[in-house]
Amino acid sequence: MSDIDIRLLKFDEKGLIPIVVQDSTSAEVLMTAWANEESLKLTANSGKLTLWSRSRKEIWEKGLTSGNMMKVLELRIDCDGDTLLAIVEPSGPACHTGKRTCFYRSLWGTENSTESTFLGRLWYYLNERKLKSAEESYTARLLAKGRSRVAQKVGEEGVETAIAVATGDKDSFRYEAADLLYHLMVACISTGVSFNEVTKELELRHRKDNGQ
Repeated sequence: MSDIDIRLLKFDEKGLIPIVVQDSTSAEVLMTAWANEESLKLTANSGKLTLWSRSRKEIWEKGLTSGNMMKVLELRIDCDGDTLLAIVEPSGPACHTGKRTCFYRSLWGTENSTESTFLGRLWYYLNERKLKSAEESYTARLLAKGRSRVAQKVGEEGVETAIAVATGDKDSFRYEAADLLYHLMVACISTGVSFNEVTKELELRHRKDNGQ
């Protein structure tokens, strides 16, 4: 990670700046914390999220004790220069309660309203399920049968989805498309290609198509 241009940042009177932490795969907001100049430099040097604890009044590397470290892919700065966004790859739960995100409680509005993050969350869930016994997990059972069986299921679901498109059956399409997406994600696990790699390929094509 290259050096951070501290001159672009507006720290508060205590030399701190708030930092919002977002999962690179699911787009979930995982936590908010504080950083100072020293912790940001340590983050840049190590690539691991390093913060300032206001309660303990000390530098702390996220996950150093729990093991749930966060690899920082990018630090973004807001328009005013007084807030940071850290895009991370977490190695475990972000919250001290063991939840994936600190924002797991709904206070007002529609609960579980972040549907757009579901595929990323599903990716994490499937990677957990693959470690279960074949008796209790269809995902584990399918993976245990090998790539040929996974490939067969992708083909079957692809054909069924195509038929639903051709017939214009919305209910069937919704059901079959969900099956296809699920089996494609299992295929990613089977072939060792991460969900992020697939979405990155889509992003690269988008940039190319738009002349970027």
